[in-house]
Amino acid sequence: MNFALSTEHRDFAASIGHLLETSDVPGAIRFWSAGEHGPGLKLWQGLANLGVCALLIPEEHDGAGADAVDLSVAFEVLGYHAVPGPIVESFAAVPLLLRSNDDLAGRWLPAIARGESLATLVMPPHTPFALDADVADVRISADGGTLASFVPAAQERSVDAARRLFRVSPQRSLATVDAGAAFNAAVLASAAQLLGLAQRILDDTVEYAKQRRQYGKPIGQYQAIKHLLADCATAVELARPLVHGAAVAAASDAPALPRDVSAARVATAKAAYLSARTGLQVHGAIGYTAEHDLGLFFTKVRALQTVWGTQAFHRERVLRAVAQGAAA
Repeated sequence: MNFALSTEHRDFAASIGHLLETSDVPGAIRFWSAGEHGPGLKLWQGLANLGVCALLIPEEHDGAGADAVDLSVAFEVLGYHAVPGPIVESFAAVPLLLRSNDDLAGRWLPAIARGESLATLVMPPHTPFALDADVADVRISADGGTLASFVPAAQERSVDAARRLFRVSPQRSLATVDAGAAFNAAVLASAAQLLGLAQRILDDTVEYAKQRRQYGKPIGQYQAIKHLLADCATAVELARPLVHGAAVAAASDAPALPRDVSAARVATAKAAYLSARTGLQVHGAIGYTAEHDLGLFFTKVRALQTVWGTQAFHRERVLRAVAQGAAA
């Protein structure tokens, strides 16, 4: 099966990339980490103008009515630039949770689509803390199939300072829904995000290896460095079709969707971790410094390894699906 992106998808990715490349995203990340959301919210408004915030929101609620393929395309670019904020919650999970409930959808989805509201979500046990609950005005807990609003409580620290996590205090019940589709959308979005991060770290590391000179020539000319970078490139390219395949499965609501999104998540998390570890090794001591932008990507990769399910959970999910298929 051919999972190559269409011209429209490539153009969409290019438009998002142009917006983020011409913005000071690293600066916005650092401000966001310090609790200053102005530059980051400006980025969000730019994304809203491109339709990113509205992708999975139905047209009757001011959305784009797009599908999971469009979502994965957008999230790979968002991951490449490490855009701060609850992007998985706002653009993927919450729209799918709410669109089956007309009252809640009409109340919140139009503002999310326009980039005027940010949404955060806790979904125990895989996502027990609310991301950026101090700036999000749509705060939802999905425990099982019960939706409830909550208020943020104590803040917790993350290895990624831009991921500002909060404990929650449930407030009142809102509705009962099937949260499975929302969880799978979040897993797919986080997989695409990790794919973008892996590619960004690899690209930056390759560029550094071309410029950094040791013993009279660029370190990228040494065989050991070439092998490290080749391993990263292989891992990224093997993960990419799994993300695209999972997006196609999500767009068609295929029965194998849970297996496919988990397989994509396992592969992208592995590729991103390998790229981060290799990038740090090739950059050397400069990669440890807070002033170097690469650290913004390293810490996000580390944090995302366990968000929306651990690697062990997703491997078990794939194994269980394969075993059931073999038994059938």
